[in-house]
Formats: sequence, C-alpha cells, structure tokens
Amino acid sequence: MTDAQESGKRLENQVAIVTGASRGLGQAIALAFAREGAKVVVAARTEQVWNEKLPGTVFETADEIEKIGGFALPVRCDVGVEQDLIDLVNKVHDELGPVDILVNNAALTVPGRPPKKDAEPAPAIPKEAKLSRMATRGGFLDFPLKGFRLHYEIGLFACYRLMQLVLPDMVAKGKGSVLNISSGASTNPGEGPYPNAKGTTGFAYGGNKAALEHLTRAVAYEMAAHGISVNALLPAGAIMTPGVKAMLPGIEVNDTPENFAEAALRLVTMDPEVMTGWIARHDEVLNPS
Repeated sequence: MTDAQESGKRLENQVAIVTGASRGLGQAIALAFAREGAKVVVAARTEQVWNEKLPGTVFETADEIEKIGGFALPVRCDVGVEQDLIDLVNKVHDELGPVDILVNNAALTVPGRPPKKDAEPAPAIPKEAKLSRMATRGGFLDFPLKGFRLHYEIGLFACYRLMQLVLPDMVAKGKGSVLNISSGASTNPGEGPYPNAKGTTGFAYGGNKAALEHLTRAVAYEMAAHGISVNALLPAGAIMTPGVKAMLPGIEVNDTPENFAEAALRLVTMDPEVMTGWIARHDEVLNPS
C-alpha cells in the first residue's frame, strides 16, 4: 500500500515545485497540493510586496501552507535567470530529494517586475514618460523587442529549462508529472479577416503560450515511454486573481483560483497512459463530458 493510499491524500510525500506561487493561481495550486500531502516548493521572485495591487510573497504563501498543517519550502527564484533555475532544483534536490511534480506557472502577465535585490530605488518618472512607457506595452509597432523577448524568457524558456532539469530524475523513477499553465490568449485573435478590429491582442503573452502548448505536446511524446505525464492547463475564462484585478479593474468574474487548483490537482494525479499531451481547459477537467 502506498503512502497516498494509507493517508487518503492524493500527493502524500511527493515533492512539487510550483513557480509563480506567491499569489494568484500559483498560490492556489501550492495550497491545494499541500492539503493533499505534497512537500511544496514555493518558487517566485517576490520576497516583499513591491506593488500594493499585487499582494503576496513566497513567505506568505509558505506561511499559509504551514497554517493548514502542510510543508512548504519558500525559494526566491527569478525564472528569467537560468542560474536561479539551476539553484532552485539543486536546493530542492539537496533538501527534499528528486522532484515528483513540476508546475510551470510563472509568466509575465502585468506591467512591471519587482526591483532587483539590493537595487537602488528607481528615480521618479515624469508623467509624460509614464504614458510613453505604457504605450510600448500595447500595439505591435510600438512594442520593444526587449519586452517581447522577456515574455518568452519567463513564459517559455524557463519552462523549457526547468523541464530539462527535473525530468531526468522522473525518468529514473519511471513516474512523474509536469503541468504547464497556459492561457486562452494562445489562440487569440483567431483567423481573420477582422472588419471591426481595434486595439491589440496581447500578442507577446499569447505567442509564448502558443509555443508552450506545442512544447508541452513535444515533451509529452518523448516522455510517454517513461510513465511521465506532461500536460497544459488553461483557464476556461477569467479567474479572479490579483493580476486580473490589476489589469482589468471592475471586471466581474465568477470563477475562483481554488477551482483551477483542483483541476491542476486532478491532472497531475491522472494515469499518464490516459492523459498526457493534453491542452485542457480547467472546466473540462472538473466536468468531463
């Protein structure tokens, strides 16, 4: 009998890394996994709140896990820095052992990032400059290549590298699960023509998510013979998180991060012979037809 069967918890004693776990969907997934017995590695860049609209830190998520009797290892990790990814996996391996579950959730979803550690305070920005800077986050003609690259560094290349770092141990054990968090933006705006087109599509964010979905299937194909599932999960619609509140103030959203987290939990516990290489909406996982 396995530890999970004895305890009734679905992830008993499994080691799970969740990136972007300081708030929102990542935090909800980390808490859900901890409730089911996982040793959760709370990985994110945020060690202290830098924007009042974006509350949450790795330490606060770890505290919430400990309050419910779970185990958490908070680790500061900037997924856009390869050495941080290497250090993360090495730390987990040294303290907890091989990784059983990887959730690639971190993404560049809202303007701005936490200041670098020990960085000098940023100078005040004139109002005109602020407006100009915001414009560069909009349409294609004004969008800086640096910003486009950053979306891919965080949302795609970090996932690529983390999978490379944790999959060898899963292969050795003959089991494991990787879950990449995607978005409906991967298919936006769809096929044209666009007679009433206006505004922009969020092409940098959506583009890296489309690439992540293809990468998910490609890696799932290679891992199929090793008992490892590799899937992608995306929200069926807007879910109320701090990021959504910051980007879309006043929006009415009925779904919750907890529902999404339950779908993530079901995916990572499914038999890889039944479900791998899937790009699934969370409502489809919760209510299969």
